[in-house]
Amino acid sequence: MEKKIRREDALEYHAKGRPGKIEVIPTKEYSTQRDLTLAYSPGVAEPCLAIAENIEDVYKYTAKGNLVAVISNGSAVLGLGDIGPEAGKPVMEGKGLLFKIYADIDVFDIELNTKNVDEFVRTVKILEPTFGGVNLEDIKAPECFEIEERLKKELHIPVMHDDQHGTAIISAAALLNALEIIGKKIADVKIVVNGAGASAISCSKLYIALGAKVENFVMCDSKGVIRPDRTDLDERKSQFVTSRDLNTLQEAMVGADVFIGLSKGNVVTQDMVRSMAKDAIVFAMANPTPEISYPEAIEARPDIIMATGRSDYPNQVNNVLGFPFIFRGALDVRATEINEAMKLAAVRALADLAKKSVPDLVNLAYGESNLMFGRKYIIPKPVDPRLLTTVAPAVAQAAMDSGVAKHPIEDWDAYEQQLARRLGQDNQISRVILNKAKSNPKRVVFADAENLKVLKAAQQVRDEGIAFPILLGEVSRIRSLITENNLDLANIPILDPRAPEQDELIQKFSELYYEKRKRKGVNATEAKKEMYYRNYFGVMMVEAGEADAVISGLTRNYPDTIRPALQVIGKEAGVKKVAGMYILLTKRGPLFFSDTTVNFNPTVDEIVEITELTAKAVERFNIKPRIALVSYSNFGSAKGDDAQKMNQAVEILQRKHPEMIVDGEIQAHLAFNTDLLKLNHPFSKLVEEGANTLIFPNLSASNIAYNLMTESAGFDAIGPILLGLRKPVHVLQLGSSEREIVNMVAIAVVEAQGK
Repeated sequence: MEKKIRREDALEYHAKGRPGKIEVIPTKEYSTQRDLTLAYSPGVAEPCLAIAENIEDVYKYTAKGNLVAVISNGSAVLGLGDIGPEAGKPVMEGKGLLFKIYADIDVFDIELNTKNVDEFVRTVKILEPTFGGVNLEDIKAPECFEIEERLKKELHIPVMHDDQHGTAIISAAALLNALEIIGKKIADVKIVVNGAGASAISCSKLYIALGAKVENFVMCDSKGVIRPDRTDLDERKSQFVTSRDLNTLQEAMVGADVFIGLSKGNVVTQDMVRSMAKDAIVFAMANPTPEISYPEAIEARPDIIMATGRSDYPNQVNNVLGFPFIFRGALDVRATEINEAMKLAAVRALADLAKKSVPDLVNLAYGESNLMFGRKYIIPKPVDPRLLTTVAPAVAQAAMDSGVAKHPIEDWDAYEQQLARRLGQDNQISRVILNKAKSNPKRVVFADAENLKVLKAAQQVRDEGIAFPILLGEVSRIRSLITENNLDLANIPILDPRAPEQDELIQKFSELYYEKRKRKGVNATEAKKEMYYRNYFGVMMVEAGEADAVISGLTRNYPDTIRPALQVIGKEAGVKKVAGMYILLTKRGPLFFSDTTVNFNPTVDEIVEITELTAKAVERFNIKPRIALVSYSNFGSAKGDDAQKMNQAVEILQRKHPEMIVDGEIQAHLAFNTDLLKLNHPFSKLVEEGANTLIFPNLSASNIAYNLMTESAGFDAIGPILLGLRKPVHVLQLGSSEREIVNMVAIAVVEAQGK
């Protein structure tokens, strides 16, 4: 089940660091005086004159073509109602974040302090030169209808009110697939729509465009069924007046084939669902509480096809499946509008994608072995990397076919490659890891629980269903930190190895440890003494089956925290050297660095083993490792111990693993620059796609490299991930952030699932 977000956590997230969720960053060089004279005066005059001569050049020389305005007046914010433009701004920033991470579209959020339709339309209209598209958001009905209709007529850039059309497009795709599964035709089914706001009206009209019959609809609002004897109906509701003698939702549900819920939670009962026709389709999309919960609906009708707006059950109708990719396609052909043909193209693209074989990346994210088109999978998952390269081209093609594209695409293969490069196909790896962990959470020991960041991370992983935390440390100290910081860690075990209550475990663990180390200089007294230290106690909990993984090291030196893991857990069978790997989350996709934490100056054979361990770890994330053994030399161009060591390791690896994509020794920049590589070293195994995994000659090189990339380039990092241990023990770097701790817990849980 989805966990409730604490108010304190939400406020801290939005306020920490730079307040808000989006920023503007330069896209051109600006470090020299020449750069600045080109960026501004006098160089900027040239693109200004070019645009004045040909206004279409604004797309060539400015950001307009990739810039969307997310505009609201705060009159219908989420389920919060009319809370005003300032209060709605966090939502608009969040929308901008989704545009960026899913489709690489830049956003300015604009909050207008007006409820006057004329004033709103006039303001947006005079902003048109700035933007390539307009996403209207959180505007109450009926004003939202008039605003969108007028702007679509008066602007020459794509405009969409996502509250209306987003849910319509996603649910329509789901409906088409659900009907296909049960063998019913859209023209024949009886549809009950509960809710008569912007989204409900738009959904119904789109279903009609797909073939549904208006006479087969029964629409209900807060006053009951929309009937011809109602005197309070506007023209939009009047389109859905039913001729049937019905008064209530309960009456309307009898014999219905489809229920569409766009109203409020818990208004549909199990008896209502039972009264529906055979193979009923129920889309209960009120958020966060559906009209009827997924478990209740499934219990009532085993033959049901059920969808909600929630992520913790199958068939989530989520607007993020639509708007980023619809605008991406519209922007890329410079569409003058988002018309019905483009919306229908998005519907069909989403419906078709759900029928295709699901990538391992998506199965991994949801803890499934093989997601397959059927009653529990009628719509793609938001993490599916194919959405961008499927929906955007379909929308672009529809814009071209319907005559609204000013810049048609000619090379579709090149366009698909361009889309894939925008975000990096595997750049969702952190979300995938978290979702995989949530599918089967494990018991994770936090050995440094007398630290506020650790406690916050423990609460987050508990609240999000990533892991079951076990806290080690002085109980009174930990409870004081929990109380002082208003944390919610009720019912989480807190163990102090030095407390009398743990004497039984101490005795058990010391005996186990003594058996392991008695021929390595440890006597029984020393074994018991070690067990009072949290790092030893924590790893012994894992070894004895009292827990599944350990997270340690935030406040201690790395060697002091890795030693207990090696002594107690030990290495996997056949492994001679453990290694440490970092995942760096970059725009080109994840990069894997190894060994970053353990081996100071590995030998040739140790480099070979480190590479093999790293390759296996990368493959566990369903990513094909493309490995470069880096140095200061390229394929023997310079002499020296490090270069020769890496060269010899490559020879061994290529002989042992001919299928492995591994090459070197090679300079780091050349491992990524495939054009330069093709020109100078066309024989290289990395010449086609470049490297995603780097193996370093020594600890200094690797440590410097990943720290430079995280601090100067601002890349997020996950790690260090210890490779080669029998059970998951991960040692944090000093000063790791709360987010980094959570990521490491997720990695540990996923590893425990595998082991």
